[in-house]
Amino acid sequence: MEQSLIIVLFTVLLLLLTTTPGTLSQSSPAAAPAPAGPTNVTKILEKAGQFTVFIRLLKSTGVANQLLGQLNNSDNGITIFAPSDSSFSSLKSGTLNSLNDEQQQQVELIQFHVIPSYVSSSNFQTISNPLRTQAGDSAEGHFPLNITTSGNTVNITTGVTNTTVSGNVYSDGQLAVYQVDKVLLPQQVFDPRPPAPAPAPSVTKSKKKKEDSDSSGDDSPADASFASRNVGSVCDAVSFCVMSIMLAWFYL
Repeated sequence: MEQSLIIVLFTVLLLLLTTTPGTLSQSSPAAAPAPAGPTNVTKILEKAGQFTVFIRLLKSTGVANQLLGQLNNSDNGITIFAPSDSSFSSLKSGTLNSLNDEQQQQVELIQFHVIPSYVSSSNFQTISNPLRTQAGDSAEGHFPLNITTSGNTVNITTGVTNTTVSGNVYSDGQLAVYQVDKVLLPQQVFDPRPPAPAPAPSVTKSKKKKEDSDSSGDDSPADASFASRNVGSVCDAVSFCVMSIMLAWFYL
């Protein structure tokens, strides 16, 4: 009797296991990884440290939000030259305060540190100058930014500032952030050039014609006087000849 009960229980247990296969061994599927968040320049700089002033200016000028939109809505990428806090400390006293109250020049200063395309460290040797920045016109006297290399050294000149790239802060194929030793000061803001003088007006044909006419009028009295003197001399010579012939005939 006991053996029959054991056999029945074993059979029931076996049936339960075979009718619900995998019930005991099946595990929950792994959760899918959360999508990556938008690339945030200020958070990258905060994590790197020593960029407090640059971060503050990025936020106060609105350039940080502009970069956030570009990075997450464009495939062109962005390159940033980030001055460290010591770079701002080395500026002449009152440099930032001298910028206009409307913040336009502050915006241009920060945008001047941004190139609207991704530039890897290996591309610096073949880059075309001058580089166009977010600040605008790269012509001489405006916002020119030139980069040259010497070995592993990357030199940057703005016409006002000469500095070097001192480190690679961040790079992911879309955003590149490099540390620079000085704040990049653009010519347009810190060394504006006077506007080129307007070209002298050209002489019009009518004016030139009038001058030529006046010149011809001025010459005509002299010519008439010369002709009059020549006619008088001829008459005097003819009269002298006639008188001489008459005297010679009278004496003969």
